[in-house]
Amino acid sequence: MIYNFRLFWRMTYRSFIKTANSPGRLTKRRVIFLILFYIVWIPTSISTWIFLGLDNILFPAYKNQPVEKPLFILSNYRSGSTFLHRLLSHDQQNFTSMRTWDIYITPSITQRKIVDLLKKIDALIGSPIYKIIKKIDQVGLQKVAIHPISFFEPEEDENILLHNWSTFLIIYLFPFFDEIPSYQFFDRDLPASEKERIMKFYKSMLQRHLYATGAAHFVSKNPSFSAKIATLKDFFPDARIIYLVRNPLEMLPSTVSWLNYAWHVFSDPAEKYIYLDETCELAQHWYRYPLQYLDKNPSENHLILRYNDLLEHPRATARNFYAQFGYAYQEELNETFTEGIKLTEARRGDHDYSYEEMGYTREGIINTFSDIFERFDFNKDV
Repeated sequence: MIYNFRLFWRMTYRSFIKTANSPGRLTKRRVIFLILFYIVWIPTSISTWIFLGLDNILFPAYKNQPVEKPLFILSNYRSGSTFLHRLLSHDQQNFTSMRTWDIYITPSITQRKIVDLLKKIDALIGSPIYKIIKKIDQVGLQKVAIHPISFFEPEEDENILLHNWSTFLIIYLFPFFDEIPSYQFFDRDLPASEKERIMKFYKSMLQRHLYATGAAHFVSKNPSFSAKIATLKDFFPDARIIYLVRNPLEMLPSTVSWLNYAWHVFSDPAEKYIYLDETCELAQHWYRYPLQYLDKNPSENHLILRYNDLLEHPRATARNFYAQFGYAYQEELNETFTEGIKLTEARRGDHDYSYEEMGYTREGIINTFSDIFERFDFNKDV
Protein backbone atom coordinates (compact mmCIF):
# COMPACT_ATOMS: atom_id res chain seq x y z
CA MET A 1 0.00 0.00 0.00
CA ILE A 2 1.41 3.40 -0.99
CA TYR A 3 -0.11 5.38 1.91
CA ASN A 4 0.86 4.45 5.46
CA PHE A 5 -2.66 4.41 6.88
CA ARG A 6 -1.58 2.39 9.89
CA LEU A 7 0.83 5.08 11.04
CA PHE A 8 -1.69 7.84 10.35
CA TRP A 9 -4.35 6.20 12.49
CA ARG A 10 -1.82 5.27 15.17
CA MET A 11 -0.74 8.89 15.50
CA THR A 12 -4.38 9.93 15.60
CA TYR A 13 -5.06 7.43 18.38
CA ARG A 14 -2.06 8.60 20.39
CA SER A 15 -3.12 12.22 19.99
CA PHE A 16 -6.36 11.65 21.90
CA ILE A 17 -5.71 8.65 24.18
CA LYS A 18 -3.38 8.65 27.22
CA THR A 19 -1.76 11.98 26.43
CA ALA A 20 -1.56 13.35 29.98
CA ASN A 21 2.16 12.81 30.55
CA SER A 22 3.31 13.00 26.94
CA PRO A 23 4.69 15.84 24.83
CA GLY A 24 1.36 15.74 22.97
CA ARG A 25 -0.78 16.50 26.05
CA LEU A 26 -4.21 17.84 25.20
CA THR A 27 -3.94 21.49 26.16
CA LYS A 28 -5.98 24.19 24.44
CA ARG A 29 -3.15 24.87 21.96
CA ARG A 30 -2.83 21.20 21.04
CA VAL A 31 -6.59 20.72 20.62
CA ILE A 32 -6.79 23.76 18.32
CA PHE A 33 -3.93 22.42 16.23
CA LEU A 34 -5.49 18.96 15.94
CA ILE A 35 -8.86 20.35 14.90
CA LEU A 36 -7.28 22.55 12.24
CA PHE A 37 -4.99 19.75 11.08
CA TYR A 38 -7.76 17.23 10.46
CA ILE A 39 -10.10 19.82 8.91
CA VAL A 40 -7.39 20.80 6.42
CA TRP A 41 -5.30 17.67 5.95
CA ILE A 42 -7.92 15.00 5.28
CA PRO A 43 -9.69 16.75 2.36
CA THR A 44 -6.34 18.04 1.08
CA SER A 45 -4.88 14.54 1.14
CA ILE A 46 -7.90 13.03 -0.62
CA SER A 47 -7.83 15.67 -3.37
CA THR A 48 -4.05 15.31 -3.77
CA TRP A 49 -4.37 11.59 -4.39
CA ILE A 50 -7.19 12.15 -6.87
CA PHE A 51 -4.97 14.54 -8.81
CA LEU A 52 -1.98 12.17 -8.60
CA GLY A 53 -4.23 9.54 -10.12
CA LEU A 54 -5.24 11.95 -12.89
CA ASP A 55 -1.56 12.43 -13.70
CA ASN A 56 -1.41 8.77 -14.66
CA ILE A 57 -4.29 9.32 -17.11
CA LEU A 58 -3.51 12.79 -18.47
CA PHE A 59 0.29 12.86 -18.32
CA PRO A 60 1.52 9.24 -18.28
CA ALA A 61 4.77 10.28 -20.01
CA TYR A 62 6.08 11.59 -16.69
CA LYS A 63 6.85 7.98 -15.76
CA ASN A 64 9.62 8.00 -18.37
CA GLN A 65 11.05 11.31 -17.19
CA PRO A 66 14.76 10.84 -16.43
CA VAL A 67 16.21 12.20 -13.19
CA GLU A 68 19.72 13.04 -14.39
CA LYS A 69 22.56 14.08 -12.11
CA PRO A 70 20.34 15.15 -9.19
CA LEU A 71 22.18 16.95 -6.41
CA PHE A 72 21.40 15.91 -2.84
CA ILE A 73 22.57 18.23 -0.05
CA LEU A 74 22.86 16.22 3.17
CA SER A 75 23.89 17.22 6.67
CA ASN A 76 22.75 17.36 10.23
CA TYR A 77 20.18 20.01 11.01
CA ARG A 78 21.41 23.59 11.28
CA SER A 79 24.51 22.95 9.19
CA GLY A 80 24.19 25.32 6.24
CA SER A 81 22.09 23.16 3.93
CA THR A 82 19.31 25.75 3.63
CA PHE A 83 21.87 28.43 2.78
CA LEU A 84 23.37 26.33 -0.03
CA HIS A 85 19.99 25.12 -1.27
CA ARG A 86 18.55 28.61 -1.59
CA LEU A 87 21.75 29.88 -3.11
CA LEU A 88 21.57 27.27 -5.88
CA SER A 89 17.89 28.04 -6.45
CA HIS A 90 19.05 31.29 -8.09
CA ASP A 91 20.69 29.24 -10.86
CA GLN A 92 17.53 28.43 -12.76
CA GLN A 93 19.40 27.38 -15.89
CA ASN A 94 20.83 24.33 -14.15
CA PHE A 95 18.60 23.56 -11.20
CA THR A 96 15.07 23.24 -9.95
CA SER A 97 13.75 22.52 -6.46
CA MET A 98 10.37 21.99 -4.94
CA ARG A 99 9.03 25.14 -3.34
CA THR A 100 6.68 25.04 -0.36
CA TRP A 101 3.87 25.80 -2.82
CA ASP A 102 4.86 22.85 -5.04
CA ILE A 103 4.98 20.48 -2.10
CA TYR A 104 1.70 21.32 -0.41
CA ILE A 105 -0.52 23.06 -2.97
CA THR A 106 0.45 21.58 -6.36
CA PRO A 107 2.31 18.29 -5.89
CA SER A 108 0.71 16.82 -9.02
CA ILE A 109 1.20 17.84 -12.66
CA THR A 110 -2.57 18.23 -13.06
CA GLN A 111 -2.77 20.68 -10.17
CA ARG A 112 0.08 22.72 -11.63
CA LYS A 113 -1.65 22.94 -15.00
CA ILE A 114 -4.85 24.12 -13.33
CA VAL A 115 -3.00 26.70 -11.23
CA ASP A 116 -1.10 27.93 -14.31
CA LEU A 117 -4.45 28.57 -16.00
CA LEU A 118 -5.82 30.33 -12.92
CA LYS A 119 -2.70 32.50 -12.73
CA LYS A 120 -3.28 33.68 -16.30
CA ILE A 121 -6.91 34.52 -15.53
CA ASP A 122 -5.89 36.26 -12.29
CA ALA A 123 -3.29 38.34 -14.16
CA LEU A 124 -5.95 39.59 -16.57
CA ILE A 125 -7.88 41.18 -13.70
CA GLY A 126 -4.93 42.69 -11.85
CA SER A 127 -3.70 39.64 -9.90
CA PRO A 128 -5.90 40.06 -6.78
CA ILE A 129 -5.56 36.40 -5.79
CA TYR A 130 -1.78 36.49 -6.14
CA LYS A 131 -1.60 39.62 -3.99
CA ILE A 132 -3.62 37.94 -1.24
CA ILE A 133 -1.39 34.85 -1.32
CA LYS A 134 1.72 37.06 -1.27
CA LYS A 135 0.39 38.93 1.76
CA ILE A 136 -0.37 35.68 3.59
CA ASP A 137 3.17 34.55 2.77
CA GLN A 138 4.72 37.74 4.12
CA VAL A 139 2.76 38.05 7.36
CA GLY A 140 2.51 34.32 8.04
CA LEU A 141 5.06 31.86 6.73
CA GLN A 142 8.00 34.26 6.53
CA LYS A 143 7.54 35.13 10.21
CA VAL A 144 8.43 31.60 11.29
CA ALA A 145 11.37 31.91 13.66
CA ILE A 146 14.71 30.11 13.20
CA HIS A 147 13.83 28.74 9.73
CA PRO A 148 11.87 31.31 7.67
CA ILE A 149 9.53 29.69 5.14
CA SER A 150 7.90 31.01 1.99
CA PHE A 151 5.47 29.59 -0.55
CA PHE A 152 7.89 30.79 -3.21
CA GLU A 153 11.19 29.55 -1.75
CA PRO A 154 12.65 26.03 -2.12
CA GLU A 155 12.00 23.81 0.86
CA GLU A 156 12.99 20.36 2.09
CA ASP A 157 11.41 18.06 -0.45
CA GLU A 158 11.12 15.24 2.06
CA ASN A 159 7.94 17.11 2.97
CA ILE A 160 6.49 15.53 -0.18
CA LEU A 161 6.54 12.22 1.72
CA LEU A 162 3.88 13.59 4.05
CA HIS A 163 1.52 12.81 1.18
CA ASN A 164 2.10 9.11 1.74
CA TRP A 165 2.71 9.56 5.48
CA SER A 166 6.18 8.02 5.45
CA THR A 167 8.65 10.57 6.74
CA PHE A 168 10.52 11.51 9.88
CA LEU A 169 8.96 14.98 9.59
CA ILE A 170 5.75 13.54 11.07
CA ILE A 171 7.47 13.84 14.45
CA TYR A 172 7.11 17.64 14.23
CA LEU A 173 3.32 17.34 14.13
CA PHE A 174 2.91 14.27 16.33
CA PRO A 175 5.68 14.20 18.98
CA PHE A 176 5.60 10.48 19.76
CA PHE A 177 9.02 8.96 19.18
CA ASP A 178 7.83 5.60 20.46
CA GLU A 179 5.27 5.34 17.65
CA ILE A 180 7.07 6.55 14.56
CA PRO A 181 9.08 4.04 12.50
CA SER A 182 12.85 4.52 12.55
CA TYR A 183 12.91 6.94 9.63
CA GLN A 184 15.82 8.75 11.30
CA PHE A 185 17.83 5.52 10.84
CA PHE A 186 16.36 4.75 7.42
CA ASP A 187 19.01 2.56 5.79
CA ARG A 188 19.92 0.80 9.00
CA ASP A 189 16.52 -0.05 10.45
CA LEU A 190 13.79 -0.14 7.80
CA PRO A 191 12.93 -3.34 5.91
CA ALA A 192 13.90 -3.42 2.24
CA SER A 193 10.24 -3.52 1.17
CA GLU A 194 9.48 -0.37 3.16
CA LYS A 195 12.46 1.47 1.71
CA GLU A 196 11.38 0.54 -1.79
CA ARG A 197 7.78 1.63 -1.18
CA ILE A 198 8.87 5.04 0.08
CA MET A 199 11.57 5.67 -2.50
CA LYS A 200 9.41 4.65 -5.47
CA PHE A 201 6.89 7.27 -4.40
CA TYR A 202 9.62 9.86 -3.85
CA LYS A 203 11.16 9.21 -7.26
CA SER A 204 7.76 9.48 -8.94
CA MET A 205 7.28 12.90 -7.34
CA LEU A 206 10.67 14.06 -8.63
CA GLN A 207 9.73 12.82 -12.08
CA ARG A 208 6.46 14.74 -11.93
CA HIS A 209 8.29 17.91 -10.89
CA LEU A 210 10.92 17.65 -13.63
CA TYR A 211 8.26 16.82 -16.22
CA ALA A 212 6.20 19.86 -15.21
CA THR A 213 9.12 22.30 -15.06
CA GLY A 214 11.27 21.02 -17.93
CA ALA A 215 14.34 21.76 -15.83
CA ALA A 216 17.69 20.04 -16.20
CA HIS A 217 18.71 18.93 -12.71
CA PHE A 218 16.91 18.55 -9.42
CA VAL A 219 18.61 19.87 -6.28
CA SER A 220 17.39 18.50 -2.98
CA LYS A 221 18.16 19.58 0.57
CA ASN A 222 17.15 17.20 3.34
CA PRO A 223 19.10 16.68 6.57
CA SER A 224 17.12 13.51 7.29
CA PHE A 225 18.30 12.05 3.97
CA SER A 226 21.67 11.61 5.68
CA ALA A 227 20.15 8.43 7.08
CA LYS A 228 19.19 7.12 3.62
CA ILE A 229 22.32 7.93 1.61
CA ALA A 230 22.81 4.34 0.43
CA THR A 231 19.18 4.03 -0.68
CA LEU A 232 19.44 7.35 -2.51
CA LYS A 233 22.39 6.04 -4.49
CA ASP A 234 20.51 2.84 -5.28
CA PHE A 235 17.60 4.79 -6.77
CA PHE A 236 19.71 7.58 -8.31
CA PRO A 237 23.06 6.00 -9.29
CA ASP A 238 24.44 9.18 -10.89
CA ALA A 239 23.40 11.40 -7.99
CA ARG A 240 25.79 14.06 -6.82
CA ILE A 241 26.07 14.34 -3.04
CA ILE A 242 27.31 17.20 -0.90
CA TYR A 243 27.59 16.40 2.78
CA LEU A 244 27.89 19.49 4.99
CA VAL A 245 29.47 19.18 8.41
CA ARG A 246 29.34 21.74 11.23
CA ASN A 247 31.01 21.92 14.63
CA PRO A 248 28.91 19.80 17.05
CA LEU A 249 29.17 22.50 19.72
CA GLU A 250 27.19 24.74 17.36
CA MET A 251 25.08 22.15 15.58
CA LEU A 252 23.65 20.20 18.52
CA PRO A 253 22.20 23.05 20.61
CA SER A 254 20.93 24.76 17.46
CA THR A 255 19.21 21.54 16.43
CA VAL A 256 17.62 21.09 19.85
CA SER A 257 16.46 24.70 19.73
CA TRP A 258 14.92 24.29 16.26
CA LEU A 259 13.17 20.98 16.95
CA ASN A 260 11.74 22.22 20.23
CA TYR A 261 10.58 25.44 18.61
CA ALA A 262 8.62 23.29 16.14
CA TRP A 263 7.25 21.04 18.89
CA HIS A 264 6.02 24.06 20.84
CA VAL A 265 4.28 25.43 17.74
CA PHE A 266 2.31 22.25 17.02
CA SER A 267 2.13 20.84 20.55
CA ASP A 268 2.40 22.07 24.13
CA PRO A 269 5.03 20.04 26.01
CA ALA A 270 5.33 20.73 29.72
CA GLU A 271 9.11 21.04 29.45
CA LYS A 272 11.02 23.65 27.45
CA TYR A 273 13.27 20.98 25.91
CA ILE A 274 12.17 17.44 25.16
CA TYR A 275 13.75 14.39 23.52
CA LEU A 276 17.31 15.51 24.30
CA ASP A 277 18.74 11.98 24.24
CA GLU A 278 16.89 11.08 21.04
CA THR A 279 18.13 14.23 19.32
CA CYS A 280 21.73 13.55 20.34
CA GLU A 281 21.50 9.95 19.11
CA LEU A 282 20.02 11.13 15.82
CA ALA A 283 22.78 13.72 15.38
CA GLN A 284 25.49 11.13 15.97
CA HIS A 285 24.05 8.84 13.32
CA TRP A 286 23.63 11.69 10.83
CA TYR A 287 27.33 12.47 11.25
CA ARG A 288 28.84 9.01 11.28
CA TYR A 289 26.67 7.02 8.89
CA PRO A 290 26.96 9.27 5.80
CA LEU A 291 30.65 9.85 6.44
CA GLN A 292 31.24 6.10 6.66
CA TYR A 293 29.32 5.58 3.43
CA LEU A 294 31.26 8.28 1.60
CA ASP A 295 34.57 6.92 2.89
CA LYS A 296 33.71 3.43 1.63
CA ASN A 297 32.41 4.71 -1.71
CA PRO A 298 34.87 7.35 -2.92
CA SER A 299 33.67 9.13 -6.04
CA GLU A 300 34.05 12.39 -7.93
CA ASN A 301 30.29 12.65 -7.49
CA HIS A 302 30.67 13.06 -3.73
CA LEU A 303 31.91 16.02 -1.70
CA ILE A 304 32.34 16.54 2.04
CA LEU A 305 32.19 20.24 2.84
CA ARG A 306 32.77 22.15 6.06
CA TYR A 307 30.06 24.57 7.09
CA ASN A 308 32.48 27.44 7.70
CA ASP A 309 34.18 26.97 4.32
CA LEU A 310 30.80 27.29 2.61
CA LEU A 311 29.84 30.46 4.50
CA GLU A 312 33.24 32.09 4.01
CA HIS A 313 33.66 31.23 0.31
CA PRO A 314 30.24 30.42 -1.18
CA ARG A 315 30.96 31.49 -4.77
CA ALA A 316 34.33 29.74 -4.97
CA THR A 317 32.83 26.65 -3.35
CA ALA A 318 30.01 26.56 -5.88
CA ARG A 319 32.37 27.08 -8.81
CA ASN A 320 34.53 24.18 -7.66
CA PHE A 321 31.75 21.64 -7.20
CA TYR A 322 30.08 22.68 -10.44
CA ALA A 323 33.29 21.66 -12.21
CA GLN A 324 33.65 18.51 -10.12
CA PHE A 325 30.06 17.38 -10.69
CA GLY A 326 29.79 18.29 -14.37
CA TYR A 327 27.35 21.20 -14.11
CA ALA A 328 27.67 24.17 -16.44
CA TYR A 329 28.95 27.24 -14.59
CA GLN A 330 28.44 30.54 -16.38
CA GLU A 331 30.35 33.62 -15.24
CA GLU A 332 27.12 35.57 -14.82
CA LEU A 333 26.40 33.23 -11.91
CA ASN A 334 28.95 35.21 -9.87
CA GLU A 335 26.57 38.18 -9.87
CA THR A 336 23.52 35.95 -9.41
CA PHE A 337 25.08 34.23 -6.41
CA THR A 338 26.18 37.54 -4.91
CA GLU A 339 22.58 38.71 -4.88
CA GLY A 340 21.43 35.30 -3.66
CA ILE A 341 23.88 35.43 -0.75
CA LYS A 342 22.49 38.80 0.34
CA LEU A 343 18.90 37.57 0.18
CA THR A 344 19.65 34.29 1.95
CA GLU A 345 21.58 35.96 4.76
CA ALA A 346 18.78 38.51 5.21
CA ARG A 347 16.29 35.67 5.77
CA ARG A 348 18.48 33.65 8.08
CA GLY A 349 16.67 33.03 11.36
CA ASP A 350 18.06 34.41 14.58
CA HIS A 351 17.60 32.59 17.86
CA ASP A 352 19.29 32.31 21.22
CA TYR A 353 20.13 29.04 22.90
CA SER A 354 22.47 27.61 25.50
CA TYR A 355 23.59 24.01 25.60
CA GLU A 356 24.06 24.36 29.38
CA GLU A 357 20.38 25.26 29.71
CA MET A 358 19.54 22.15 27.69
CA GLY A 359 21.49 19.97 30.11
CA TYR A 360 24.54 19.43 27.92
CA THR A 361 28.13 20.32 28.83
CA ARG A 362 31.00 21.35 26.58
CA GLU A 363 33.02 18.35 27.73
CA GLY A 364 30.10 16.01 27.18
CA ILE A 365 29.52 17.18 23.61
CA ILE A 366 33.24 17.01 22.82
CA ASN A 367 33.48 13.47 24.20
CA THR A 368 30.32 12.27 22.46
CA PHE A 369 31.49 13.60 19.09
CA SER A 370 35.23 13.14 19.66
CA ASP A 371 35.76 11.45 16.27
CA ILE A 372 34.08 14.37 14.48
CA PHE A 373 36.21 16.93 16.30
CA GLU A 374 39.35 14.96 15.48
CA ARG A 375 38.54 14.43 11.81
CA PHE A 376 37.62 18.03 11.06
CA ASP A 377 39.80 19.75 13.65
CA PHE A 378 36.85 21.71 14.94
CA ASN A 379 37.36 24.45 17.53
CA LYS A 380 36.58 23.13 21.00
CA ASP A 381 36.30 26.62 22.51
CA VAL A 382 33.29 27.84 20.52
